[in-house]
Amino acid sequence: MKMLHLNGYIFLIIALRSMLSPVEGGMNFQQRGSITLSEPSIRTDNDPRIPRNEQDHSDSDIMVRGSPFNPAGPVPRTGVTRYYDFTIKRSIKSPDGVPKHMLLVNDQFPGPLIEANWGDIVEVRVHNGIDDPKEGTSIHWHGLPQSKTPWYDGVPSVQQCPIAPGETFVYSFQAEVYGTSWWHSHYSAQYIDGLFGPMVIHGPPIAEYDLDIGPILLVDYTHTEYFSYLLSVYHIPPDFLPIDNNLINGKMPFDCSLAPPDVLCKSEGVVHSKFHLETGKTYLIRLINAGGNGNQKFSIDDHDLTVIANDFVPIIPYTTKTVTLGVGQRSDILVRAIGSTKDAVWMRSELDITCLNVTSYQPNATAAIYYQDADTDALPQTLGVEWQSNNCANDPLSQTVPLFPKTPTTPDVTRNVDITVTTNGTGNLLFYVNNSTFYASYGEPLLRDVFYGRTNFPDHPEFNAVDMGNATSIRLVVSNYFPVMHNMHLHGKSDFWVLAEGNGEWDGTITNPTNPQRRDGQQLSPGSPDNPTFIVIQWEVDNPGVWPFHCHLVVHASAGLFMNIIERPDLVKDTEIPEFIEQTCTSWNTFAENYDVRQIDSGLKHRHDVTRLVFRT
Repeated sequence: MKMLHLNGYIFLIIALRSMLSPVEGGMNFQQRGSITLSEPSIRTDNDPRIPRNEQDHSDSDIMVRGSPFNPAGPVPRTGVTRYYDFTIKRSIKSPDGVPKHMLLVNDQFPGPLIEANWGDIVEVRVHNGIDDPKEGTSIHWHGLPQSKTPWYDGVPSVQQCPIAPGETFVYSFQAEVYGTSWWHSHYSAQYIDGLFGPMVIHGPPIAEYDLDIGPILLVDYTHTEYFSYLLSVYHIPPDFLPIDNNLINGKMPFDCSLAPPDVLCKSEGVVHSKFHLETGKTYLIRLINAGGNGNQKFSIDDHDLTVIANDFVPIIPYTTKTVTLGVGQRSDILVRAIGSTKDAVWMRSELDITCLNVTSYQPNATAAIYYQDADTDALPQTLGVEWQSNNCANDPLSQTVPLFPKTPTTPDVTRNVDITVTTNGTGNLLFYVNNSTFYASYGEPLLRDVFYGRTNFPDHPEFNAVDMGNATSIRLVVSNYFPVMHNMHLHGKSDFWVLAEGNGEWDGTITNPTNPQRRDGQQLSPGSPDNPTFIVIQWEVDNPGVWPFHCHLVVHASAGLFMNIIERPDLVKDTEIPEFIEQTCTSWNTFAENYDVRQIDSGLKHRHDVTRLVFRT
């Protein structure tokens, strides 16, 4: 097997030898050549399912340039397009034994796997079949830069109008980086009703392993559908509904004794997700926090976990008993199967209740892991490990060092971003970013405005749009003055530097200054007016467009913790507006003129009468 030695690490050049393994309770994968495809939604041109070392990368010297395996490095041109068809409809499912009105793609929960090779084009045809009542929708491809396709980032009011009911929108973009991520609705908080799924971009392995178990989605779960869940927050005073359950790959039997008397609950026949290990082998596990509210603490009883990537960024491996994932974050980990052939152990994902700020009836999810000769009819009896809340933070920045070094320069622009909470004129409690709370105008995408030369919005301060002009690098000092955590996510980049974190005022010290941690979402600990917490992030401006920077907790984003960063507006006008963008806005505005669009996001800032809005479940 041909190998290349680079910076003291051994990287495999030829095709991925690790395939996603079909496991009971996991995603439904099938092996085909060098890539595993999710059925039934994928079609490929000219049957490109060939070993990676046989694919035409066009750039013949890609394997010998600089850091050839850096996910943010030169992107291979594979000449392959992978097609998916999504139909979004309402459905009633009982993944944990309690029926819930859900929003699903192709009636699947979790949604279909998006899968491609690094450099492929991905084309997803999304049909909005939401009815009774009708709603708009959109899909965001989390962590993908969209550097050639800023119109397809999927945020309504920013890059596009919502997809109107009965209409179809086609997203087309390149898999510019490789690793683990997910897709989800970016319309209000729809994704907590099931409108999400995993996304895997295959690339050269960054570590040796025997088998790729595939994506494992960790999801805090409420039995209340999203509209009613948000609506309760805008009561005066607000009501914060509980998190009912915690799921691993869409499963976790609910203890019906915890259900309110008026809730139908039948957990008989509901099973845990199941996975299978073989003694002596090493497995890659792709962890995704696809929830809307809580930090997940992931562990496997009696096994160590080796973290090799955070979000799309490979890191120098380190070993831990517990992996912390904030909302939207991902970690690739290696697990060596050290058990005996008859062992059965629990996989666990536990919500950090200290950081959740609401009640959770069943915060601890489990999935069963069986070795090759274990009794699969018996549940494991193993005990979990203790872990620390760590003030709702990620693992220390000193511990998470990128594998491919990248040193930040002195930024052109430094901005302070202050996060506070106060009531608006109608008495609703909202988040404010530098004294302004966000409210979306679905029919007016900001990117279209910037394309036509408009970058200033004095009549619409609620757009929270910040023009960074011709800056080539941007640094944000983000301070939290309220006692809840956030996960701050930036669109338009596969990673940003995390220079520092702490309490009080940043003193200018950078952790690992020559190679700070990078990722696309970072935890920000709870703060207070007297002792705010902070993170300091920085990125290079190489992607003209309008890119949201927001908290990924659904209630926080809904309540206004959202800003839009305009990068290189002078270059935005050099792009072309896809025909789909204009068609989608025409269809949406026609729909909105004839239908009562109940937009409650960002604290009902422009609402007329909230009393007429009622719970739908």
